[in-house]
Amino acid sequence: MSLRRSLEALAVLIFIGIIVGAIWQLRTGYEEDATSVSKHDKIRLRFTYWGSVEEKKAIENAMAKFMERYPWIVVDTIQLPNSDYNTKLTAMSASNEEPDLGYMTTELGEVFASQDKFMNLYDFLERDPDLSKEDFLDYLWYKQADDYAWGVSSAAECFGLFYRRDLLAAAGVAPPSPRAEEAWTWDEFVKAAQKLTLDHEGRNALHPAFDKNNIAQYGVMFETWSEPISNFVFSNGGQWIDPEGATFKLNEPEAAEAIQKLADLVNVYHVAPSPFETKSMPAMNVSLQAGLTAMIIDGQWINLDLGKAEVDYDIGVLPKMKQSVTVGLAGASVIFKSTKHPEEAWLLLKWLADPNEAIELYTSGLWMPTLKKWYTEPELINTWVNVNSASHPPGFKDAMLTQLMDNGVQSVGYYMKNQSVIYPIVTSELVPVWLGKKSAQEALDEISRKVEPLFQQSK
Repeated sequence: MSLRRSLEALAVLIFIGIIVGAIWQLRTGYEEDATSVSKHDKIRLRFTYWGSVEEKKAIENAMAKFMERYPWIVVDTIQLPNSDYNTKLTAMSASNEEPDLGYMTTELGEVFASQDKFMNLYDFLERDPDLSKEDFLDYLWYKQADDYAWGVSSAAECFGLFYRRDLLAAAGVAPPSPRAEEAWTWDEFVKAAQKLTLDHEGRNALHPAFDKNNIAQYGVMFETWSEPISNFVFSNGGQWIDPEGATFKLNEPEAAEAIQKLADLVNVYHVAPSPFETKSMPAMNVSLQAGLTAMIIDGQWINLDLGKAEVDYDIGVLPKMKQSVTVGLAGASVIFKSTKHPEEAWLLLKWLADPNEAIELYTSGLWMPTLKKWYTEPELINTWVNVNSASHPPGFKDAMLTQLMDNGVQSVGYYMKNQSVIYPIVTSELVPVWLGKKSAQEALDEISRKVEPLFQQSK
């Protein structure tokens, strides 16, 4: 072979080596390059969230694993109180101290989205090689427009009827079924709650001498914010607004009847504490642990706390009025436009949404996945749902996973406008109903008159 041919062959080999090296660099790409660059200057992300003590532990553990996987990124977690989250985050925003990403309530999210504070998550998905919009459950997006998603649900969540197995057995009450087709009717639910409500002498609410003023164990506890009551409004065929979002509908007969039946649990049957009584009691999951109540109507996320406390509990579907439903809901996850590190923020948001990467958030009972395949592929379901685990009791799969997929109704928080104004009005005006001083219909008619101008403005 001539020298010229040898040099040409060598040049070809060098060229091939360069191409192979480039391809390898593209494959390892972003991570390897960022690792080498960031040895001297790590990227910092601030992540805000709410939740219980156990949720704090779960989130911090997940973040530690993320930072092990991506050592050039440091995540500073900031837990804000549930009740004060909007106030704190609004103050942070006003002081130009917004986090890079984090949890967002639907009502504040709507306000911030109108102020153009969030990045469009659809833009990230369009250029992400691993993930698409179609991979997610359909209802999870918080949208400013059809092509603009300012947030996505942090997790899939829904409601169920949590109960103490031992307390029901002691009262001779058969447990509620985890299957929609066997859900308690409302009357069956009320009867069970009466048997489970005990005064200080051990007499239940059906006993002629029952002392409603000295209750030692309630049959049920529930909260009165928008989504717990929505379960029963939707179950009874009611709505908050019409499909076009142009008319307030919560004062129509189906919705008013559902809310009145909830109030009757407190004031007629005396099987549930009033909101004021609840303030002097521990949180609902703690009240269940302590035997202050036999059942609670609550969201999937309390599996984390109940599992950690090793409570003898299980889950049934909610009692039905006309149809068996559960509200599908969750706070949003958002990326602020003010972030200096949008790609790293997306990397974290995407990582948290993938059970493969943050499996403990799901096996612990805190979250349910947002990705469809984790509900349809048995081998994936088995990696996060274990019917023998403390946080996923036997009824979980049917009462939560199957019920959400088959009978889930999208939370009004995904689509109702002016939530930051409407929610406080509804909450305050319904207080007399929970106290038995006004009928649901009267209160809701007054609410309708107060919020109607908001709908007229949007027409």
